[in-house]
Amino acid sequence: MFGAGGGTSSYREIEETDVIVLWGSNAREAHPIFFHHLMKGLDNGARMYCIDPRRTSSSRFADAWLGLDVGTDIALANAVGREIIANDWHDRAFIDRATTGFDHYRAAVEPYTLDRAAAITGVPGEAIAELARAYATAEQAQILWTLGITEHHNAVDNVLALCNLALLTGHIGRWGSGLVPLRGQNNVQGGGDMGALPNKLPGFADIVDAEARARFEAVWEAPVPPEPGLHLTLMFEAMERGDLRAVYCIGENPADSEADVTNARKLLADLELLIVQDIFLTRTAELADVVFPASVAWAESDGTVTSSERRVQRVRAAVPPPGEARDDIDIIGELARRLDYDWGKPSPQDLWDELRSLSPLHRGMSWERLEAEGGLQWPCPDEDHPGSPFLHGWLWEPDLGGRQPAPFSVVEHAGPIEELSDEFPLRLTTGRALDSYNTGVQSGSLESPIRSGDTIDVSEADAARLGITAGMRVRVTSPRGSVEMPARIDPGLPEGLTFTTFHFPELVDVNQLTNDAWDKRSGTSEFKAASIRIEPLAAASPGSGPAAVVDGSGAGAGG
Repeated sequence: MFGAGGGTSSYREIEETDVIVLWGSNAREAHPIFFHHLMKGLDNGARMYCIDPRRTSSSRFADAWLGLDVGTDIALANAVGREIIANDWHDRAFIDRATTGFDHYRAAVEPYTLDRAAAITGVPGEAIAELARAYATAEQAQILWTLGITEHHNAVDNVLALCNLALLTGHIGRWGSGLVPLRGQNNVQGGGDMGALPNKLPGFADIVDAEARARFEAVWEAPVPPEPGLHLTLMFEAMERGDLRAVYCIGENPADSEADVTNARKLLADLELLIVQDIFLTRTAELADVVFPASVAWAESDGTVTSSERRVQRVRAAVPPPGEARDDIDIIGELARRLDYDWGKPSPQDLWDELRSLSPLHRGMSWERLEAEGGLQWPCPDEDHPGSPFLHGWLWEPDLGGRQPAPFSVVEHAGPIEELSDEFPLRLTTGRALDSYNTGVQSGSLESPIRSGDTIDVSEADAARLGITAGMRVRVTSPRGSVEMPARIDPGLPEGLTFTTFHFPELVDVNQLTNDAWDKRSGTSEFKAASIRIEPLAAASPGSGPAAVVDGSGAGAGG
């Protein structure tokens, strides 16, 4: 919508804002470092509204928890927009100067009355009205989200629905107000910035832009294909058709992380060639024909990382890589040499300077400045520029800085692809727990006194109806497969909703259950909305540990 692939705000802004809307994110557990900044904001008097199907541990710090039904985010956002317009809380001057499409948007949200939204989402109308008033009338306000919004078949529409609210109120392009997609892994932002996207070159240059391609071709002395490549989901579809026969997988574990993982593993195993480059022998690496042991970037390599606030910082090797492990760029460079493309041995600074020459966002971030200043936020177009604490200030300039206005988007409610049924009457959603990381490759072997997440969490009402007690082993079945795991009773779950994490695939192969419907624009699978049934198997064994304890903390993560 705004033409940049990064969060609009600095971390410090959450400490100084007035209203925080935490939507589809259990940041206390999924993004604990950022949550410390958020807590400072609450201590400074900010009000927080937590929107999540589960009463998460983050929601315990909120002024209000809006427990919507899974997959109804657009209906809720449209109702908030309608309420803002109906009460004349929208910023008409900002809308007229900086946006387009308002009249179409207003007509589209008109049917989303408080009563209709309450019927769709399960959130009381008065709670929706309170959220609308608080967000629209605040001097400064931020909307934060993560996988609870994006792991749906209509992920992009979900995000656009939230962007509409920022345009409606002017909570964008100024200090303390913004749209903040929290990044879930180290250097995710940096990966996108460097061109690890199928339709972008480094610095988010569009691959279909002939002028942009020409810049890169001149430096690289090689043609750049003009068509976007395949994202991960399309790659698996290409494997299924037989169009993709060789895969080079760097720092990814799709044999555990993909939805409908049974099918994903079969496709990976059937490849003519699978190369895996990673720091551990993952389940994907176990399927590989060739494994390249890589160094741990944050401890064993020199270079840069970029955080969720677009801050580029230097990292330096603290220890040498063990054994035959080598830095990623050394491995890739040696592979290129053996394919008769000798790139020499560029240093991290050489690579960074090449990026700066091609990406206007990074041009002013010299290696020396990064060393001296401890990090800079893009865009930083020249060496006299201080970096950008927030994005899209041009929306407040009289002529929009010569840019086109930001468009409102018309998006309509569409529930989960996989509907509940008599055979599969429960909704399964997945997410993170505080002490673990993704598929457990980096965290699973470490001892933790707060380890959780290897259970299927059920509501008190569903446990009573199904005859489930805390710690009992149960069979969980979806249209794709079955797994066995211990049950945990969570008072923070509403009836009909279940939850588990994806951190322990060696113990509980949860992604055998997950729904592989996916968003056609983002490529993200609908991990948040599978249909399942649960069948008790046996009572808890003696000393079964934390799973046998009824826990009212709402622990776990909403993505």
